[in-house]
Amino acid sequence: MCFSATASFGAGVMLTVIGVASLKKVRHRSQVLFAAIPLIFAVQQISEGVLWLVLPHPELLHFKNGITYFFLIFAQIIWPLWLPVAVLLLEKSKTRKIFQKVLAGIGLLVSCYLTYCLIVYPVHAILNCYHIDYEQIYPEKFRVAGGLLYIIATIVPPLFSHIKRMWILSLTVFISYIITTAFYDNYVVSVWCFFASVVSLAVYYIMYEVQQSPHEIKAKGRT
Repeated sequence: MCFSATASFGAGVMLTVIGVASLKKVRHRSQVLFAAIPLIFAVQQISEGVLWLVLPHPELLHFKNGITYFFLIFAQIIWPLWLPVAVLLLEKSKTRKIFQKVLAGIGLLVSCYLTYCLIVYPVHAILNCYHIDYEQIYPEKFRVAGGLLYIIATIVPPLFSHIKRMWILSLTVFISYIITTAFYDNYVVSVWCFFASVVSLAVYYIMYEVQQSPHEIKAKGRT
């Protein structure tokens, strides 16, 4: 969350609680990555809360750089791969699973490209108008294509899941992304991660259906 350190830490605590509650509903190891999604957002929010505290202090430059990269690794490298893989592991339909593997491959491509960008190009985090602005000088010619593939990897997979309520996850992520780009265009990386944290409630809700799925009950019996 980019609005204040207090808000970031508060969101981090709330998301941790939701994440733990989601993990308690896990009945098979294939559900772990999906149930742990709220914890991904919790780490992001807590790390950005720390960044809020260190940014005003130039003497903490090295620490600031480390926290900045830590936040971006979760937001730009882990998330676009984690979500499609988590949905893939829940999939029971062989036909759907093939398509989910393609989407996971797209997520891997996005993660590899953004890993390259984080290593090669400079990244800075600055306080700007009560927000944290992540200045990333990535290649302009790949910006649109990269952004599109990121969206595909993080929004499309739940839409093709056999789990009926999974579409809610895509909807919440999509709405949060639209709101962010419409009102906070210069701070998309930070603000979108805050709004996308709402998907944690969707994850907890979806875990009810996953928990009660006959497929998962059978899978549990085989482990």
